[in-house]
Amino acid sequence: MTPYLGEIRLLPYTRVPLGWMECNGALVSIAENDALYTLLGTTYGGDGVQTFGLPNLQSRVAVHQGTGQGLSTRVLGQVGGKETVTLTAQTMPTHTHIMHATTTTATANAPSNALEYGAVGGDTMYSTTVDVNSATFLATSVTMSGGNLPHDNIMPTVAVRYFICVSGVFPTQN
Repeated sequence: MTPYLGEIRLLPYTRVPLGWMECNGALVSIAENDALYTLLGTTYGGDGVQTFGLPNLQSRVAVHQGTGQGLSTRVLGQVGGKETVTLTAQTMPTHTHIMHATTTTATANAPSNALEYGAVGGDTMYSTTVDVNSATFLATSVTMSGGNLPHDNIMPTVAVRYFICVSGVFPTQN
């Protein structure tokens, strides 16, 4: 079956097939690709006089244009997303920190995952008692920590190549 002009395919090739170009955002000549320009226009870039842009799907996931239920509107050619994100106090979800403690007199002086804060008794601070009361920390009792560095924001991926047909059947409209 002959592909449609402008059709995009995902292929595992290391070479560009004849009649196709890589979807890498390249600017191409309108004069040499007038039929494809008729379909794409300057949706993906170019000056619309001498050049137009091919879609750039390098390091991108294609998303359907339009508005899905409960989703933001996406227009044809719109780019979005980031490969890395740095969380800040303003971008983290609202949450609390719970401290577990007991009023029973402490019997140990070293913390462990089997102990809770207890009522101080001499030089001991931790108790094995399971009689636990929960309390929310005051904001002033919790300090910031971390390196403030971006973290990877990319879903699991496999690298392949997107190609656009530059020599195919011109798609007719209904």
